[in-house]
Amino acid sequence: MRQIKACGVLVVRGNPPESFLLMRHRDRWDLPKGHVDGDETEEECARRELLEESGITAEDIDLIAGFRWVTEYEVNSKRFGEPCHKTLVIFLGRLKRDVKIVLTEHLEFRWFPWQPPHQVQPQTIDAVLAAAEQILAGK
Repeated sequence: MRQIKACGVLVVRGNPPESFLLMRHRDRWDLPKGHVDGDETEEECARRELLEESGITAEDIDLIAGFRWVTEYEVNSKRFGEPCHKTLVIFLGRLKRDVKIVLTEHLEFRWFPWQPPHQVQPQTIDAVLAAAEQILAGK
C-alpha cells in the first residue's frame, strides 16, 4: 500500500488562546494542511501549506516547541486514485499579530472560540485540539 504524508498547523490566536482557525471544504471543516512535496521537511510542508491555504506567513506565527501531533489512517486517495496509508503530522502555532486570511483552496474560514472540549470532527480535529489544550494549559 502506498504511504503518503500530510502536514499542517493548528493556528491559535491569543495567549491564553481565544480562538483557532479552521478552513471549510465542501463537506467539512479542516486544518490548513497538505501533502509533503519532494524532500521538504514536515515543518517546511506545514508552513508552506499554511501560507498557500491561508496567507499566514512564517513571520506571522510562532510554532510551539515540543508539539508534534501524529495520527495514521487509511484513505482512498483522490491524488493517487488508490487506497493509501496516510500519516498526518500537525504542529501548533500561535499568531504573533492579526492577519488577513487569504482563501485559495477553501470555501471559507472561521475562527472558532477556544472553549474545550471541542466537538468538530472526531477522527482528527477533536484529538489534535485535545492535545493542544494539554500543552497550552501548561504554558
